[in-house]
Parts: sequence; structure tokens; C-alpha cells
Amino acid sequence: MVVPGRMARAGVDAAALGLALLIATLLRHDGDFSHVHLLPLLVLACFAAVVHTVAGLRFGLYTGRWSYGCFEEIAALARTAVVATPVIFVLDTLLGRLVPRSAIIAAGLIALVLTAGVRYAVRLLNDQRLRPSPEPGTRVVVMGAGEGATQVIRAMLRSPFSPYVPVALLDDDPAKRTLRVMGVPVAGNRQAMAEVVRRYSADAVLIAIPSAGADLVRELTELAEPLNVDLKVVPPVVELFGRTVSVEDIRPVSHADLLGRREIGIDLAAVAGYLAGRRVLVTGAGGSIGSELCRQVARFHPAQLVMLDRDESGLHAVQLSLDGRGMLDDRNLVVADIRDQQRLDEVFAEHRPQVVFHAAALKHLPLLEMHPSEALKTNIIGTYQILQTALRHGVDRLVNISTDKAAEPVSVLGYSKRITERLTAAADEAAHGTYCSVRFGNVLGSRGSVLTAFAAQVEAGGPITVTHPEMTRYFMTVQEAVRLVIQAGAIDSSSEVLVLDMGEPVRIHDVARRIADAAERHIQIVYTGLRPGEKLAEILLGPDEPDHRPHHPLISQAPVPPLDGAVLSLLDPTVPRKDLIAVLRWLAESPALSPARETPPPMPATRNGRRPGARNKSTAPRQPEFTVRPGRQP
Repeated sequence: MVVPGRMARAGVDAAALGLALLIATLLRHDGDFSHVHLLPLLVLACFAAVVHTVAGLRFGLYTGRWSYGCFEEIAALARTAVVATPVIFVLDTLLGRLVPRSAIIAAGLIALVLTAGVRYAVRLLNDQRLRPSPEPGTRVVVMGAGEGATQVIRAMLRSPFSPYVPVALLDDDPAKRTLRVMGVPVAGNRQAMAEVVRRYSADAVLIAIPSAGADLVRELTELAEPLNVDLKVVPPVVELFGRTVSVEDIRPVSHADLLGRREIGIDLAAVAGYLAGRRVLVTGAGGSIGSELCRQVARFHPAQLVMLDRDESGLHAVQLSLDGRGMLDDRNLVVADIRDQQRLDEVFAEHRPQVVFHAAALKHLPLLEMHPSEALKTNIIGTYQILQTALRHGVDRLVNISTDKAAEPVSVLGYSKRITERLTAAADEAAHGTYCSVRFGNVLGSRGSVLTAFAAQVEAGGPITVTHPEMTRYFMTVQEAVRLVIQAGAIDSSSEVLVLDMGEPVRIHDVARRIADAAERHIQIVYTGLRPGEKLAEILLGPDEPDHRPHHPLISQAPVPPLDGAVLSLLDPTVPRKDLIAVLRWLAESPALSPARETPPPMPATRNGRRPGARNKSTAPRQPEFTVRPGRQP
């Protein structure tokens, strides 16, 4: 059916060209049919059809390159006419002027109009055939008249099974007041939402602005709440990752949309430069941050993506999300514990990673307050061993995932993550590449996030527990956080922590109230008081950390005093809890303690004598390994 369909297109165009020659000749003779010689005209029309078809094939008109009637096909049609008309003119001269010369020029223009008109008519009929019936569908007022709205309206109107029928558009741009998108008119701005919903009997309002931030989504949500309509939204830009919006993307507004949604700009060239074609390892790959890191890193086509976790179920889930198979038969899926130094050496020796994202950590503040020895074993010594192994195996770039609780820490979690930032800074001094930490706050959608806890409490019938009515936290979606983490990994820093801009902090009470109001039954909110080690308000930068953003508007770079791994020999997980916490606090707050500096062993070099990815460091070469191991390891 494909080839006959293309032949039919060529036949229709040939017939249109013959008709155009007849019309042009009649016009040349003022409509006097007696002056038209049909046989010579028919001969020229046959030659013209061959020329037009050959030119059309050359420009992709009959090769199935474009959908029928699209703008690209009309452009190819115009190019074909521009080439075919002079050739037909020459043929007519060689054949003895079968028709008037002026008729050939006019015929080229008339044929272009006729062939384009046929395509437009066919496309219009197809659109009408695919257009869903307005009776059973949900009548939708679309907020936004930009590219995102155009894509989603096209998707809704080109599927007869679409559950949505767009009836009107809203846009704040005065220049779009008379705009229509596939026949759907712009009926006003956001302030006219109530009147437009009533006038068009709409059942839903769709926010079709992928770049909309949380503030805009909240404002539009408040405008739609009194109207008794469903509120829908399309995913943000960071989730679309360059693809077009489809009907399947339309979903209800989530708490992530209301709290942490922002457009994150990313330097694709810089990111691809250190990920594409490189061997990348992600620790904690089965967790919420680690799994999203794997999904986004995979889009940059690394030579190898090694996913390490001690949770085999988490590895199974992330493999399913990547390739849909989940067969657990890939050597790049690594079951290992970062506490096990020997196992880490085996993994690094086998896979030889060039880039490491270290996301494995314990992160629940109240549990670590009760069990600080576990924070020592996993967060501190586990990270120390990852850094030491990376240095020993020549890893070029390492990104350590930290937390806002490391800024002026007051908890075991904060102390442990601050120590890892300092250990990473010390490793950066010893490395030939870039070793840095990335710090950010609460991630929506991660395991144990406040939204997950509140949703579970609502499902259980309540109450929702909030520690303090004035408690505030920073929020960011997991996709946004990971996108910035990957961007941060492209920045050449020197013993720094890279701090992600989380926007404005949000009151936890407001989040709880919104969730409680959305519940089907009455849900009470109960205040339980601050827990040990918990702050009323988190900060992203400590008092001695400047908000310096030289490379990216959403990434601050703050210096970190290095901490030599030798001091870990002071730590003993078996000592009393209070004593261990006191030592952790001292290590987090102590002055800079740099590792010993000795001449490093020879490193692999490129043709110009530098190790791949190495940067010029102003200091003397350093030993690519910490001075000693901790006296006691788990």
C-alpha cells in the first residue's frame, strides 16, 4: 500500500500540472477554446509530468519522507516547481513551442496552487476524521498558547479516542488575543478563567506550560479551585527531556508541581563532554536519587553504566525502568556494600570507572541520632573507602551527594555528611581530576520524603503529624535535583561543595494543610514538637560559605576545609553514643586537616603527557590515596 499511495500522489500531481497547462493556455487566449490545440498540449503535459515526477523524487516528494500536507512537503513541492518549470520551458522550445511561453510560466504557479490545495484538503479531511466527538469527551480550557499548548492540542484533536476536547485557550500575552490553534480560540487571560469556564461549559482546566514554575502552578490552582473543575497539568520541561507533549502526559496536579517545579537549564555540551562515551559508576543506584541518576545519565550514552547497590530489589527496579527487561543478567548490575573495601576494589578493577556518582548513604535523621555508629560506618567510612578506591584506580571525576543538613550541622546526619564533604575536598587535593560534593535539600518523591509520610498517614485515616507549625524546608523534585547534580559534575571546582539553588523554603504546615484538604474525609493535623537534632529551618550555606555562582545561576560554589582520612582512626563505633557524637561534631567543625603530600606514582598519560580529563592544579602533586586507614573498620 505504501508504493501505490506514493504513485497515486505523483499521478495526482501530474494531472494537476496538465490541468494547469490547459487553464494557463485558455487564459493566454482570453478563454477562447478554439485557439487551444489539445494534441500538442497533451504531448507537452506528458513530458511535463515526467519532469515533475523526477524532480519530485529528487526533492523527496514521493519517497515518504514527510507526512502528507505538512509544511516540509509543501516546501519540497515549491522547490520541485521551481526546478521543473524552466525544464518544461526548454522542452517546449525544443519541441517547437507546443503552447505559448507565457502559459508555461503561469502553469507552474497554477500547478503549485492546485497540488498544495489538494494536500490541504486531504489533510483537513483526515483531521476532521480523527477529531474526537465533543459529546463524550472532557471539555478542556487550556492555560497557555505556546508551543506546549500547541503540541497537546494537536495530540488531543488527532486521536478519535482522546478523552479530552479542547474548547478554549487562556494566555496572558496581549499579542495572542486573536490567535487560534487548530480552530481553538484564545478566549482571555488567566483572570478570565472563571468566565471562560462558564461560557464554554468546561469540565477541566489544563495547565499546558511545561516551563511553569511552582509559583505559577499554585496561582492557577487557586484560581481554578472555586470553579468545580478538574485541574490537569503537563509535565515540566525536565521530565519531558526534549520530547513532545502527548495526551498520555496529561495528569492531575501533584504536590511536586506545587512545591518543587522549576525549569532547569543545562549545558548539554558540557555534560555530554564528561559522560558520553565514558564509563560511569553510580553507588546507591537502587535508591530514589541513585535510580534517577542512572536514568538521566543513560540518556547521554555513556560507554558503560555500572549500577552498584546492596539492595538487589532496588537494582531490579532500576534495570526495569531502563530497559524494561529486569533479567538481572547484566554484569553492570553490581551487588556490593560500600563498607566492604575488598569488594569495592574488585568492582573498580573490573569496570574501571572514569566518572563516579556517590549517592549511597543513610539519610533518616531521627534513626541516625539513635544509632550514630551506623552513620559512621556507612556515611563516613563508606564514603572514605569510595574516595580512596577511586583515587587508587584513577577515577577522573567523582561527585559526592550531600545534604543541606551539612550546612552548620547540629545532627548526626549533618555531622556525617559534613565530614564526607571535607573528605571529598581532601581527595580533590590529591586527585588529578575533579572530586566535589553537591548539597541540596528535601527531594520530592524520594523514599521517606515528607509527602510520602503524609500520604501514608492520610491513607491510615490520620492524623498528619507536623513537628512545628513554623517549620520550613526546601523542596525540589528528584528530576530537577538530579539534573543539577549532573550539571554540577561538569564544573571544574577545587575543594568545593556545589550547592543547588532550591528556591524559596516552604512551610511544612501549608503542605500538610493542602494534603488534608484534598483528602476525602476530615484529617486532623497534630504538632509533635522538634525532634533531637532537628532544625526549625534548614539553610543551604553556612555562615562562612559565600553564595558564589561563577558557572551556573542555580549552583553556588563554596570552599570546604579538607579533612585528612588519617583522623578517622580516632573514631570507634563501639564507644558510648554521646562520646561518638561529640567526636563527629569535632571532626565536622575542626580546622582544615590536609593529607600528607608526597610524589605520586606514575599515572597513565595521553599524547601530550597529561592524564585524560586532568586539570592544571597550582599545588604540587599529591599522593593519590589517604595517608592511613581507620584504626577500626566495620
